[in-house]
Amino acid sequence: MTLAGLLAAALAEPTLARARDLAAGAPGDGQLDLTAPPALRPFVVAAVAADPAADPNEAPAAAPVGAPAAVPVGAGRPVLAVTATSREAEDLAAALADLLPLDRVVCYPAWETLPHERLSPRSDTVGRRLAVLRRLAHPGDHPLRVVVAPVRSVLQPQIRGLGDLEPVRLRPGDSVDLEDLARRLADLAYARVDLVTKRGEFAVRGGILDVFPPTEEHPLRVELWGDDVEEIRSFSVADQRTLGAADELTAPPCRELLLTPQVRERAAELALAHPELAEIAERLAEGIPVEGMESLAPVLGAGELELLIDCLPARTVVLMCDPERIRTRAHDLVRTSEEFREASWAAAAVGGKVPIDTGQVAFRTLAQVRGAAAGLGFDWWTISPFGLADAGAEPAGPDPVAELAAITGEQPPSGLPEIADDPGEAWALPARAAALYHGDTGRVVQDVKGALADGARVVLVFAGHGPAQRAAEVLRDAGFGAELTDALPRPPAPGTIAVTTGALDHGFTLDARPPLLLLTGNDVTGGRGASTRELGRMPSRRRSTIDPLELRAGDLVVHEQHGIGRYVELVQRTVNGALREYVVIEYAASRRGHPPDRLFVPTDALDQLSRYVGGENPALHKLGGSDWQKAKARARRAVREIAAQLIQLYAARKATKGHRYGPDTPWQRELEDAFPWAETPDQLSAIDEVKSDMEQPVPMDRLICGDVG
Repeated sequence: MTLAGLLAAALAEPTLARARDLAAGAPGDGQLDLTAPPALRPFVVAAVAADPAADPNEAPAAAPVGAPAAVPVGAGRPVLAVTATSREAEDLAAALADLLPLDRVVCYPAWETLPHERLSPRSDTVGRRLAVLRRLAHPGDHPLRVVVAPVRSVLQPQIRGLGDLEPVRLRPGDSVDLEDLARRLADLAYARVDLVTKRGEFAVRGGILDVFPPTEEHPLRVELWGDDVEEIRSFSVADQRTLGAADELTAPPCRELLLTPQVRERAAELALAHPELAEIAERLAEGIPVEGMESLAPVLGAGELELLIDCLPARTVVLMCDPERIRTRAHDLVRTSEEFREASWAAAAVGGKVPIDTGQVAFRTLAQVRGAAAGLGFDWWTISPFGLADAGAEPAGPDPVAELAAITGEQPPSGLPEIADDPGEAWALPARAAALYHGDTGRVVQDVKGALADGARVVLVFAGHGPAQRAAEVLRDAGFGAELTDALPRPPAPGTIAVTTGALDHGFTLDARPPLLLLTGNDVTGGRGASTRELGRMPSRRRSTIDPLELRAGDLVVHEQHGIGRYVELVQRTVNGALREYVVIEYAASRRGHPPDRLFVPTDALDQLSRYVGGENPALHKLGGSDWQKAKARARRAVREIAAQLIQLYAARKATKGHRYGPDTPWQRELEDAFPWAETPDQLSAIDEVKSDMEQPVPMDRLICGDVG
């Protein structure tokens, strides 16, 4: 909420203030179509969602010189902001975090997979989704104000009641039974392993529990003394070394479909009723997760399905950001989902229809979502970059479905309802997108000078403190009294310049009273490069599965259970009436003089395979032999020996005294702020870790490797 003063400054424009007042009225009376540059979207959302009056507990002790007192700003309504893509959703959520309290804005991510695809969503995506749903179901003292979601996650049905799934929570001082805790983690779809290497895994060694929650950047290690939690620390996956202390462990489920006793019982019944699904259903009945099992949720008795919009609080305003792009994207998703449902399951190739009805998990149409919103009494707003504010008329324009049909000659699928229009009152905000200066500071100074002559408030927002400081120096050299500030809790005074930091991507000129000129670092430099937010996105840490199309006959592969074999070919076989694809792996003959044994691995079990990366040419293992198990046992013993040697080495290093450097000084920060580029998350992490090592009384043990190309 560092730029809350910008929102108050923007609300000095009468049209935006009218929109805020409309949202503050009775729900159901505020259907509105707005026309404004994309840079104004976070301000429209914040105007609807912000508290009606400023919180005195959050007000600064002193406002900038000449700044007016805080004024009532928002309508206090919950908002669902819908974007066309996931990247737009993340950018909008980051910008809103500058205008609203950070804990009131969340992004609800979409699956990376289609509803009928034989792949499951990533565990970190599931964790983020469940965290949002839990906050919606249990708002507590700080309810969510804004949920930003790509249209993909708005159209997709989900299992009802996901917000009530209880995560595992531990704090130092808690008492817990370790075996019971392990069972709870297994019930939440965590896999028990010997060594934690990726999200969704946990390991138990004596009184130590290692667990990698899907929402954490690093795994956590819980040390117990008896049944008491003594300490919780994060550690590195690469070397298993401790990184720092943690206040608590929160482990949400890793899947949206949990294999409860009821689900497993229903899976066993499904295996008997549909032999073509027996291989999948039998594994589910045994409690073994299967990729893509979420598509079977309706027939596995996991519960009814609902939409995200059904989980939102009363009086929510649904705001469609760029409705034309959202309509086109929604239509493409629905059509693709329908086509994939017809062709995804292998059994559909035999007889021309799927063995069971899984249509309930398919994407809903935008018209169905809007109908659900109307049934809940939600207002439906749109904000478009152009074309919707002609004398209050209903928005006009080409129907993307009809236009696509005219181009391709294909008719829309007959089973899909029409996409709803957006009737409502149409207003245009008197605003223009900021120019791109491409580093021409002379033009920037000239435009700032012209805005100040009109009595405008001028605000420059940069991603980092260094660029903001240099911009303030340039403006001061030009004769302007630019104020460099870390936050903007109040509107700047008319005719003044404020330079600050934030996550806003682009600026605008708003004909408010007084006018507001907002420029961002992207506007000044003329383009958007790779931001630190994008570089900091959570890696998937999924198992690197083999692509069978990239394998060549004779390539060596490793099966998790059977060891080293040789890839032969990709074949199709009919099993129980279903046509499926298999990867054929050749192993050594079980008896002398006999032909080599072959293993048929179904393509939905490719996570069991990996490429052989050893340097030598190894002998093939035998199916059912003991060589592979002996090799894994030898590797485990070697790992334990290396671990023991490392413990002795680091114990000796800890006992050695080194030179201890002091903490950073103001001169150090000044030098760092002069760095002309924004550091990547890895660079910032390396800098902080090196500084921490240098401030310790023991010798530093760290090697930094980087790619300079």
